[in-house]
Amino acid sequence: MTTNDPDVVAEVAAAFERYEAALIGNDVPVLDELFWDGPHTIRYGIGENLYGPAEIAAFRAGRSPVGLNRTLARTQITAYGKDMAIAATLFYRDAMPGKVGRQMQTWVRMPEGWRVVAAHVSVIDA
Repeated sequence: MTTNDPDVVAEVAAAFERYEAALIGNDVPVLDELFWDGPHTIRYGIGENLYGPAEIAAFRAGRSPVGLNRTLARTQITAYGKDMAIAATLFYRDAMPGKVGRQMQTWVRMPEGWRVVAAHVSVIDA
């Protein structure tokens, strides 16, 4: 197995950047698109545990669009083979002074493109 094939890392980085832009812009259709529409998709958030695309979509639809801007740091994408990668990043929000957010996403190449199959978001003291 090849780790960090540059082409795969670049593809996942582009998908991750598209996700980030959609998150900041509250583009719910793109956010929904980038999570795999499969029964095993999971998103653990700061205050919620979401199982399956319906729960994830309902969360996105009901979330306030206020205060979504953030600054990323130490973003790392690691590809394992040609069809799976992990994207990890730290994030900071003005609304969370003294805190650092942590986000990890597992991306898998599906027939329709790269999709998040599992995500975990948490916040700790900086």
